[in-house]
Order: sequence, then structure tokens, then C-alpha cells
Amino acid sequence: MTNIPFGRKLQITNSQYSMADNPNKLSQLWQELKRRKVIRIITVYAGAAFVILELLSMIIEPLRLPEWTLQFAIVFLIIGFIIAVILSWIYDIHPEGGIVKTEPAHKAKTDEIPVSTNSWRIATYMSVVIIAGLLVMNIFGGKGRVKIDESLEKSIAVLPFQNFSEDSDQEFMCLGLTNEIINHLFQIESFEKVASLTSMMAYRESDMTSTEIAEELGVNYILEGTYKKIGDQLKVSAQLIDPKNDKHIWQEDYHRPYKEIFSIQADIALQIANQINVFITNPEQHSIKKIPTTNYEAYEYIQQAKYHIYQTAFGFDRGQIVSLASKSIELDPEYSDAYAMLGFATLSGGIFHGDAEMKFVVGEALKLYEKALELNSTNVAALNGMGLINQWVEWDYIKAEEYYLRTIDNPEVQWSFTDAYPYFLIQMNRPEDARVLIYERQQMLGSAYNNYLTIQTHILSSDSMEAYDLIKKFLISFGEPEYNSAGDIYLWLGEYDSAKFYLESALELEIAQMSIPKWQSALANAYYATGSHEQAKSIIDKLIQKSETSSIGSPAYFTGKYYSTIGEVDSAFHWLERAFNNRSIEMPWLKVDPAFKSLKDDPRYWDLYERTGHKAYDDYMASKNK
Repeated sequence: MTNIPFGRKLQITNSQYSMADNPNKLSQLWQELKRRKVIRIITVYAGAAFVILELLSMIIEPLRLPEWTLQFAIVFLIIGFIIAVILSWIYDIHPEGGIVKTEPAHKAKTDEIPVSTNSWRIATYMSVVIIAGLLVMNIFGGKGRVKIDESLEKSIAVLPFQNFSEDSDQEFMCLGLTNEIINHLFQIESFEKVASLTSMMAYRESDMTSTEIAEELGVNYILEGTYKKIGDQLKVSAQLIDPKNDKHIWQEDYHRPYKEIFSIQADIALQIANQINVFITNPEQHSIKKIPTTNYEAYEYIQQAKYHIYQTAFGFDRGQIVSLASKSIELDPEYSDAYAMLGFATLSGGIFHGDAEMKFVVGEALKLYEKALELNSTNVAALNGMGLINQWVEWDYIKAEEYYLRTIDNPEVQWSFTDAYPYFLIQMNRPEDARVLIYERQQMLGSAYNNYLTIQTHILSSDSMEAYDLIKKFLISFGEPEYNSAGDIYLWLGEYDSAKFYLESALELEIAQMSIPKWQSALANAYYATGSHEQAKSIIDKLIQKSETSSIGSPAYFTGKYYSTIGEVDSAFHWLERAFNNRSIEMPWLKVDPAFKSLKDDPRYWDLYERTGHKAYDDYMASKNK
């Protein structure tokens, strides 16, 4: 056995920091980290960093700090951590000598090793306690929160917010708040159903409980709230309810400047997703937080325009919409929604119940939609508008569908354009595809959207029994205001007595739309088919007279449709040719409307069919289906 000098053995005993003499390298490293106080620095730094990040996560939203604040703090703390570890390895704070350079392990002596101070011990213990406490809060802090049944469908309805403002004129902003929250939620793909604003308007003055409403709509969650503007300040209260268990899942009061209404809408939508554990992607979150305009007055004008359209449906004052949208553009020339709204108002003047000739408005509408898309390439209203122009006026159905598909692929849903693509599919004789899309909308929006279109798809599919059943439901749901539409449906079915009854009833009820060419022609068709030839001729003579001075409402097209129905083929082609030259937006119906069956044995029909873009689309679909 080798004899070891006594002094040498003592050296090993008293100096546990000699890495050269200790075979356990890991233990040596650990002891050296402790000697240099690196472990202590790591513990204290980690505790402080954890507290900082937790505090930041809580104050970012209330203080409206930038989205990158938390990421910046993490990167900053990581860099600081590396620097702290390096400095703690090299330097030490000596109780007597201030900051000193740490001696290497082989030079250190027992009496030279700094003794731990009480302040360091306290800091270390406090860091450990804080970290443990925050971890416990994060893990068990949710015990007071209502437990969410993950097996439930992620479906929600947002009840119209109640306007508690002293100014009743704020109703348009209150409704706008509701609509924007719905749109934000609709953008989150993980939601399986978000009830549409149209569906929710029926419950605006309802006495039904949230449980009853949820059951009727088939949703598992209800959001309700209040809106109150006080001077330049805003108070919005929102509460998320589990109606089946009659429990409040989440509630928040927002006290913010009125001009910051955008952040409230976004925060409510994101809080809902968080509270019921709905997965939300980063792009969805970014889209929801995106601010449409920095000018809240410009935003107000667009909300007023939307509110006016909600209240009046197709009876809106186009001049008022044009005025509001124009004022919005003056305040913010970079506001995409304002250009899309002005495009909508402009284009609506040329449709069948409009007050302008399409050939005079389409060019201006096109420029406005293009500008809206230049500012925001995903603006749904502008994409739909471009689809309508290509469908109605350009008769470029391939390009029209491209725009509609961009709208469908875009998760955002807007307030008035949900019918455009299904109408297109019906006009292109694709009833099954239209019905699938309508069904998807019904499931997602939780409404009777759109029974009128669904009936047309069944007629085109020769499913008359289903069509009859849906007509009854349609009339029960909408009643007298839709008698003219019911009459048109019966014309498609060849049920002329029923068509005459509902169209005459609409006329007696003084439904405003009965004065336009579409419904005048329909009533003339019903009269002729039921033997009232003189009454039919009287109506058509007035249409012919109107067509001599104006193309507003497509009188030439509807005159041609009437003559086709009664079998006067030459007269039908004469008026349809005039409608073609006027760029009538009704020409796409040439393909599927039963009124044109009598023309299909005539080569003039197929020539017109080709010139209105149908053959090109047929060839396109044939190539796709190969």
C-alpha cells in the first residue's frame, strides 16, 4: 500500500474544490458551480424571470402593449441569463471587498472561500418559493373556473348587445359591435357553428331565456352583453354562458376610450376561444386583431351604412349609403371596407330592383372594388362584388367562380353576401353543389338560410315533392313579405293558379317590389297561363313602353321571358337580343329558367347561349371533370 504523506491527505480533505484530484467530474463541476455561486444566480434569475413573464402575460392585453412584447421579453431574458451565468462564473461579490474575480479551484483555500451571506440565502429561498407558488397557481388556479365538456360541439350564438347609452343613435354601433364579434368568431375554423347576425336579430327583443335560445338554435354557448357610450369613453360588458347548466363561464367589463372599440371586439372573441378551449391558429389570431381603420369616425360611417341596410333590407336608400361611404373614404382614403361599401351601393343601382342602368354603374363599381382589394386582398365584400360583376355583366363565369372561391376559402363572413355563390351555382345548373353549400351555411350560421334557393335546387333536380314541402316552410317562416317570391317559385313548378294567388296577394298588399319588371312579368305569366290574357297583355304593354326609354330593372329581358313562356318564339328572341345589348344582369338565367324551354329547339337560343358565356363555362367544367 502506498504511503501518503500526512500533509497531502489533509490537503485533499480541506480542499474539496480540486478538480484535478477528484475522479468524479460531474460532482466536481457541481461543486465548482456552487463555489462560484452560479447555481444561486441561476435560481434567483429564474425566479425573477418567471415573475416578469407572468406579470407581462397578465398586463399585455389590459395595457394594449404590442403583440411582440412577450416575445421580446423572452429573448431579452435569455440573453440576460447567459450574461449572468458568465459573469457569476468569473466574478463574485465578496462580503468585504465588493466585486472580486473568482480564483480558480486549485488556488482556492478553505479560509479564502467566501461565506454565504444571509441576503443571498433569503433571495434564493424566496425565488424557489415564488416559482413553486406560481406553478401551483398555473396548475390548480383554474379550479374555480367552470369545467368545459370537451366532447361538446364548439357552437355559439352572440345575442345582440343591449344599448345602455343615453344616446339612442348609438344603436348602430351597438349592433356593429355584435356583428364584428360574430365575424371574428367565424374566422376561427375550430368553431363548428357560429349563429349569424340575421338569426340573432330575431331574439333582439325576445323574452326567451338563454337556455331556450340555445336549444332553439342548437348551440352550446351563449354570449350576451351591454354597450354604453359616455362622452368619449366606452363601457362594454360581456359574459359567456353555459346555458344547459345555467353557469357563467367568463365575464369581463371593458372601460376604454371610445376610439379603441376595435380592441374590445377582438379581445372578447379571443377570450371566448380561450375559455371554451377552442384551438386558434396564429394567422386567425392576427386576422382578428387586425384593425380595419385608424379613424374611428370613418368606421362609424360604415357601421351606420350597414345598420341602415339591416333595417331596410333591399329597401335601403342607395343615396344614403353612397353618402356615408363617401364620407368614410374622405376621412380615411386607405379604408378598404369603405370602398367595398361604396362599390356595393353603386352596383346595387343596376340590379333588378335598382334605380340606375347597369351599363352606367358597372365601370365605377369595378374601380371601387379593385381599390378595396388593392388595400386588402381578402376583403370579402369586394371579392363578392368582383364575382357579381363577372357573373352579371361580363358573363365570364370562370373568373366569377374564382372570386367566389376566394371568398369561400376566406374564413371571414360578411353581413350581406352569403347568397352570391349559391345563386351562381344554381344559374350554372349545379343544384347539388348549391344545395351542399347552402346546407353547410345552414349548419354553420344556424339559420333557415336560404330556403328560397334550396327550393330552386330541388326544382332543378326534379324533386318536386321536396320543393312543395319547403314552400310551406318558407311561407310559415316569412309570410306575406315573401308572397311575390312564393309566386315566382310556383311559376317554376308550373302551378299557375297558386302563382297567380300569391302574386295578386302581393300586389294587393302593396309590396313595393311588385312595381318592378321582374314581378310584373311574373304576374303577366300567371295571368296568361290562367286564361286572363287581357290582363297579361296590359302588363306587358307597359313593360314594352318602359323598355323604350330605360333598361333599369331589365324590362326587355322580362318581356322576352314572358313571350317565351307563352310560346311566341320570334318575339322572345327579339326582346332577349335587346336585353343582351343592354348587358342585362338577368341573362345568366337563360340556362336554367323553365321559362326558356320553348326556345331550346331553335339555333338562335344556342347562339345566344354561347354569346352569354355559358358554352365556355360548360367546356371548362367538362375539362375539369375528365
